[in-house]
Amino acid sequence: MTTMNVSLPDELKAFVDAQVEQGGFGSTSEFVRDLIRREQDRQHLRTLLLDGASAPLGHVADEDYFASLRTRIGTQG
Repeated sequence: MTTMNVSLPDELKAFVDAQVEQGGFGSTSEFVRDLIRREQDRQHLRTLLLDGASAPLGHVADEDYFASLRTRIGTQG
């Protein structure tokens, strides 16, 4: 693991300390790692959404589509 030093204004440092205390984090490092992981997840989700938005349209999910699915799996709906 690598060490990274970060300088924060007093107001942000107080916020981080409060989050560690109230959020169940064992240390400031755990809190920062959690923030970074969340940002990675957010960026990954954004990429998936943009990829999906630019993908060609598939089947229209209307009543007929769902009725055909129910018929294929043998259920009534």
